[in-house]
Amino acid sequence: MIRKISLAALLALTLSACGPQMPPLNFSVPNVGPSQVKLDAEVKSITVAIARPDEATGELPNGMEVVPPMWKTSLEEALTKMAIFKDDAPKKVSISVKVLKINIPGFGGEFTTETGARYEIIDRSNGSVVLTTDVNSKGTVPFDYAFVGAVRARESINRSIQNNILQFLQQLETTKLNQPMIPATGTPAPVQGKGVPTS
Repeated sequence: MIRKISLAALLALTLSACGPQMPPLNFSVPNVGPSQVKLDAEVKSITVAIARPDEATGELPNGMEVVPPMWKTSLEEALTKMAIFKDDAPKKVSISVKVLKINIPGFGGEFTTETGARYEIIDRSNGSVVLTTDVNSKGTVPFDYAFVGAVRARESINRSIQNNILQFLQQLETTKLNQPMIPATGTPAPVQGKGVPTS
């Protein structure tokens, strides 16, 4: 019970503006540049949502409502910088992200947040799933980053989600749009994009 109360208090600190030392929530992936790979498709929409309780693979603490819109903005920004999709391509796709877990430690000098998300690329012409992959990532902040634990906790959230988006971007460079993982008929195709290491 003590741990639950402490975790709730930590979330209240990390997900609200509180004090000049508190860094903002920022999922923007640093150092993203144009990709040498070009995918012959145009992204028409991006959605990010929190998983239902029966879909979650870990903790999804209260107060996570602010995460999806920020995640969506950061993913859009990264894809724009990466320039991996073609705006004038005949194939139109949607990208769907389902946040499966955000495990924030309740105590500790070194804070490590674990994030899990399912990414899907869907062909809008027939509903086939071009890519579906679960990405797991970590964001670790050492004790000497900041004296206040809530500051370390918030930055570990930032790093964990940034790493999650980055791993998805890396997978995009090996994605084959003409080989859907789940064709429109519903028959599974050979798996691509699995086995992403946890970083």
